[in-house]
Amino acid sequence: MSGFIPGFDSDGVVTVNRVVLKANYSVEDLEERVALLCENVKTYHSDTGFIGGLVMLNSGMISNEGSTAGQALENALKYREALIVTCWRSFEEHEASHRSPTFQPLFRSVLELCENGNEEVAYRLLWSGKAYSKAEAMEARAAKQRFASVQT
Repeated sequence: MSGFIPGFDSDGVVTVNRVVLKANYSVEDLEERVALLCENVKTYHSDTGFIGGLVMLNSGMISNEGSTAGQALENALKYREALIVTCWRSFEEHEASHRSPTFQPLFRSVLELCENGNEEVAYRLLWSGKAYSKAEAMEARAAKQRFASVQT
C-alpha cells in the first residue's frame, strides 16, 4: 500500500453502488441527492468506520486502447450511469451506517433516481497507489534498467 487514500489499508472494504438514472431525472438531480448523502456519511460516520469515497459519472468516452470488446464509439449510458464508491474500516461498520436513521431518508431519495434498483457490492482491497513524483519516476525507471537483467 502506498497511501493512495490516507488511513485506508488492506483490512478495509470498498463498496460500489451503480446508479443508472431514470429518464426523467438529470445529472444535477443525482449530484444534489448524492451530495446530501455523502455529507451525512462524512458527518455521522467519519468516526464510526468511514474512510473516504468518490462519485464518478460515465463520461461516454471509451478507451479503445484499454478495451478488448471491439472498437466501440459510443456508450449508451453516457451521463446516465454513476458509481458511488466508499471506503470503510470494516463491512460491519458500513452496514451499521445504512441502519442510521439520518442516512435512510437520504438513501431512499437517491434510490428514487435509479432505473436499475440498487445492488451495493463490497470488495476487498488488493492494491492502491498514487503516482510517483517526477523524481521518483525517473529513479524507478533507472532501477528497472539497472536490474532488468536479474528479472525473469
